[in-house]
Amino acid sequence: MAQIEMYMKPTCGFCHAAMRLFDSKNAAFTKIDLLANPGRRTEMIQKAGGRTTVPQIFINGQHIGGYDDLHALNASGKLDPLLAA
Repeated sequence: MAQIEMYMKPTCGFCHAAMRLFDSKNAAFTKIDLLANPGRRTEMIQKAGGRTTVPQIFINGQHIGGYDDLHALNASGKLDPLLAA
């Protein structure tokens, strides 16, 4: 099963959309709440190559990007193989 990390904020609609997509695929994920843990924002920016928006999603250590990137992976059929790895 894939290891999924998502940097997010509870007030972010795109974060909730990403969580719904993972839930629909029965994919367990770790949420890193940047409102509750603001010190982890710098970590996220470094890991995400300078991107500052949420969500920032990582699957098995690979930076996927934000919700639009996740949705595009799913639409192209490339998300399921990543989740199965």
